[in-house]
Amino acid sequence: MTVLQTLVFDELSVEVYPDSRAMGYAAAQVAAQIIREAVAARGIANIILATGNSQLEFLKALRALPDIPWQAVNAFHMDEYVHLPPGHPAGFPLTLRRNIIDHVQIGNFFPVPGLASDLDEACRGYEALLRAHPADLCCLGIGENGHLAFNEPFDADFQDPRWVKVISLTETSRRQQVGEGHFASVEETPTHAITLTIPALLAARRILAIAPETRKADIVYRTLHDEIGTACPATVLRKTAHARLFLDADSAAKIL
Repeated sequence: MTVLQTLVFDELSVEVYPDSRAMGYAAAQVAAQIIREAVAARGIANIILATGNSQLEFLKALRALPDIPWQAVNAFHMDEYVHLPPGHPAGFPLTLRRNIIDHVQIGNFFPVPGLASDLDEACRGYEALLRAHPADLCCLGIGENGHLAFNEPFDADFQDPRWVKVISLTETSRRQQVGEGHFASVEETPTHAITLTIPALLAARRILAIAPETRKADIVYRTLHDEIGTACPATVLRKTAHARLFLDADSAAKIL
């Protein structure tokens, strides 16, 4: 797919594609190569995937690519609502299953344990899994308020000693979930979630940030121009040399 423009903001490489389909395919090609290289080098690939609507073209392209050794892949994801009823269509494990896990013969899938009775213990257990399986690849989106996973503005901690924790969702994040069609109203949207922290996400050897669509244009501009800090957590990507940001023409409209 033809890239429209390649830019660099601090340490972050940015690629702009004509539309979300081209962007998703380009990101999928890079992700597939990282997986193949990890399996060739160590016999296993550990990946972390996101589940927002912005990831759908990417996941569709990734599951269709040939010669990915899925049986040698351990897949994690980065957040889940607390105590969302089992089988709820907005649950992130179910979303991943629908969009990629059920389409490929993956080695292992480790869902974030949002239904655990002891959430602190569940967070520690998931952190232990992540540390035992160092991520080769983390594919993430950028929230409309600049969150990465569910690390919310001002609540995010770039030096967090924990890798997994329970957080309170901002109203902006809850409204985004309504806007994406996952819940009928803000009142129905959960108020808390388990999230991988910023250090856990950035510990991956490679990071692909995927942020298409017009609704992301404002936050993409802020990500690339605001002062680096927790007012816009995604700004941390600008000091992450092993990250690449994939945009389409719509989400890049304010930076071109």
